[in-house]
Amino acid sequence: MDVAKNFQKDLIKKYRKELWSPFIKGIKEFNLIEDGDKIMVAISGGKDSLLLAKMLEELTKHPLVDFEVVFVAMDPGYSKFNRHKLEENAKRLNIDLIIEDRSIFRIVEKKAPDYPCYLCARMRRGILYDIAQSHGCNKVALGHHFDDVIETTLLNMFYAGTFKTMLPKIKSDNYEGLSLIRPLYFLREQDIRRIMKRNEIDTLDCACSVAAGETASKRGEVKALIQTLKKDFEDIDKTIFNAARNVNLDHVIGWEKDGKKYRFDD
Repeated sequence: MDVAKNFQKDLIKKYRKELWSPFIKGIKEFNLIEDGDKIMVAISGGKDSLLLAKMLEELTKHPLVDFEVVFVAMDPGYSKFNRHKLEENAKRLNIDLIIEDRSIFRIVEKKAPDYPCYLCARMRRGILYDIAQSHGCNKVALGHHFDDVIETTLLNMFYAGTFKTMLPKIKSDNYEGLSLIRPLYFLREQDIRRIMKRNEIDTLDCACSVAAGETASKRGEVKALIQTLKKDFEDIDKTIFNAARNVNLDHVIGWEKDGKKYRFDD
């Protein structure tokens, strides 16, 4: 079976409504890709980044926009098993993958063994930007989707005491001329799982050797909470998502912009 060919066919035909159409909607609504862009797709080996790679590859064949794409996986210290799975999935999906080796897991385990995820995420982001610049790219594409957006919104509210969400496009403060984009912004995780299952793609999850075996993360708890709420209010996820698009500044006590804090009575 030609997995890559069948997968690509599923993208634009069988799952067109669930995957391709919302993908194109996000590209157009947020102007994520422009003529002349060279985009580095950051591939973790998970379902989301692999899907993103195939979607952007397909988009290069369409006349919507003229751009280049580079597929890069940054290996932060995967086990041999996970490294092999990453390489095999890329081969099955016919992704021309470049792998950049780094020692993030080892550094994080030494510096932050009890709370590794925050440091790991910060280190990954900076290294990805460095790699993108080394390949002459002006944008880095990440595989965050609709569910990631609403979960992040609630995580910030519950545990950071702030209303902040994931943005579809961000200009880097430290890397001039480089932006981060999230083309899967409108895609649902359940639909991504479906196409992976249908094509028998067994993807990586976190694959972190530092946090392996720890109790469920706060994100997992929020994910479970959303599913519980959906039993009584089916569209609660849409409501959370839209809340970040409908902030009424006349009815908030305070807000922050460009590092400066403001109050309603200023």
